[in-house]
Amino acid sequence: MAELSSSHEKNDGKKVRQPKSMRVDLTAMVDLAFLLVTFFMLTTTLSKPKAMDLAMPVDVENPDGVPESRSITLCLGKDNKLLLYKGLSTTPQILNYGKNGLRKALLDAKKEIKRNTGKEAIVIVKPSDHSVYGNLVDALDELNITKTNIYAVVDITDKDVDLLKKQSIY
Repeated sequence: MAELSSSHEKNDGKKVRQPKSMRVDLTAMVDLAFLLVTFFMLTTTLSKPKAMDLAMPVDVENPDGVPESRSITLCLGKDNKLLLYKGLSTTPQILNYGKNGLRKALLDAKKEIKRNTGKEAIVIVKPSDHSVYGNLVDALDELNITKTNIYAVVDITDKDVDLLKKQSIY
């Protein structure tokens, strides 16, 4: 608590004025501060992580292939680049992630497939050994943004690795 020291008398009866010192005990204030910090830490709700649902297919003994006329393949390479090709016969495009790269190419390819077949596109995502996890997340985000409902994440084939090597992004 707070204390004030009183003035002292000298031997001759005169009071000598000394500067008054004040001492404040802050123990209660520190206790209150820690109680408040503890209260707010326990009652605050931190932002919850948001996750996108990803349904993985079960292993099928006799899988039916993906129709070439509806398929779009994304091969994820190094240096934040990817290869996109439609079906099996078209020449691959080298793209970046983002709205002017992958997003625009997906929207264009989906429109073309819808116009030609009347059905939705099927996207196959193939991450390579040289792509990073963030590239897969970016590709899945772009699929979600473009409202692509049918897609699969599969292992990359040797043919796709050769395509990546030809484009120098493996």
